[in-house]
Amino acid sequence: MRIHNTLTQNKDTFQSIDPDHIKMYVCGPTVYDFLHIGNFRGAIFFNLLRNWLVKKGKKVTYVYNYTDVDDKIIKRAAEEGVEPKVISERYIEEFEKDFNRLGLKKHDHNPKVTEYMDEIIKFVEDLINNEKAYEIDGEVFYSIDKFSDYGKLSKKKLDDLEAGQRVEVDDKKQNPHDFVLWKPSKEGEPSWASPWGAGRPGWHIECSAMIQAIFNKETIDIHGGGIDLIFPHHENEIAQGEGRTGCQYCNYWMHNNFINMDGEKMSKSLGNVMKARDFMDKYHGEILKYLFLSVHYRSMLSISSDRIEQVISALDRIYSAIDLSKKVLLDVSENGELDKKFDQLLNELDIKIASSLDDDVNSAEFISFIFEGVRAFNALGFKNKKWNANHRANSERFNHWINENGQMAALFQEDPSEMKNRFDEILIKEKEIDISIVADLVNKRNIARESKNWDESDKYRDELVAMGIELQDGIGKGWTIKK
Repeated sequence: MRIHNTLTQNKDTFQSIDPDHIKMYVCGPTVYDFLHIGNFRGAIFFNLLRNWLVKKGKKVTYVYNYTDVDDKIIKRAAEEGVEPKVISERYIEEFEKDFNRLGLKKHDHNPKVTEYMDEIIKFVEDLINNEKAYEIDGEVFYSIDKFSDYGKLSKKKLDDLEAGQRVEVDDKKQNPHDFVLWKPSKEGEPSWASPWGAGRPGWHIECSAMIQAIFNKETIDIHGGGIDLIFPHHENEIAQGEGRTGCQYCNYWMHNNFINMDGEKMSKSLGNVMKARDFMDKYHGEILKYLFLSVHYRSMLSISSDRIEQVISALDRIYSAIDLSKKVLLDVSENGELDKKFDQLLNELDIKIASSLDDDVNSAEFISFIFEGVRAFNALGFKNKKWNANHRANSERFNHWINENGQMAALFQEDPSEMKNRFDEILIKEKEIDISIVADLVNKRNIARESKNWDESDKYRDELVAMGIELQDGIGKGWTIKK
């Protein structure tokens, strides 16, 4: 397996420290509000990575943290007149509702910063003892001049950084780019007793302390997060971790790219920030997962109404095939002979899927191979509904194949009939289709057909097609939204 390693800027062959046990840490949310859809790109992608490693026979310990001490949490608590813990606990609960709604597999650990204060304080003490940090007036700073490799992850050079651009200039600092490990708490803020006085940790130290406390290792295998965390957060984590132990902090760094809305970066000022919950209410979690995984994790993803319609169309085709396979399994009890070419194709697709996921977790290729399997299944002659024992054998094989592959990505696990109806409901709203008009035209067309008035029947069909309605005649006749 090869992974694009931000540290080396190369696609490196992955070799875990323990061949059978992989240690993986991904930066989780700061819990002060509902999370927007971009916050879930990492959660969805790294879920696939973990599941693929497990399928390859590895044990994976996956840690995904909650930052529950932060200026944004304190600000929100002050606005509502409650304790910061009330805010953090509320939004941890809300995040987990969204996470579960997406059907993602639970992590092995979800540490909270507040649960690791003793470990954080000990970590800072060790950095001071190692002469990598210094204390002034109850505030502890990391001295980046004492860490010669600073910038090796982001490839930033200190000389090129403008003091105050990313960090607040503080006259107490020995170097303007030194960052805070511990700071005194202001009145009304949460605080913990420490050798430097009552205070709270800086942002970067939290992840380093939790990683080394939970894994009890100097080096972990994989550290993930969004590309916005490369600098300064992950750069500072390396300085802290290696400044404490003298060993490499993490061997492989993986970062997912941003998303934008209609070609523009999501931002509050533009008013285009969409909460994940709002997206799932309007569309569906399946659509969000497919959106993210249909594009490589290191590529920018642009979300638009057209793109969402394309995803709905793709998912409808997949779920239609799943629905068909399930109906055949219910309708035919006797098992017949499996189509050898179809069986061979699915076996070949499994090899291709493995190759794509081993190649820097290429989920876009993975999705394309799922489509090849769907097309092959649909080509096996199901349309006339004269299903036999052979159809059942092929349906059973397909159903097992797509379910097993879908589980890795947390896709294709929903009830197919419900999903197909949901897709229609979404498109009816998006296209502002009046169902009563559709029903009236369909009824008039049926009457015309019964009277063998083909010109009249074709006229109503053309009106329906112009509205984006697809008609099915014969067995299972009805109508659906064009996808």
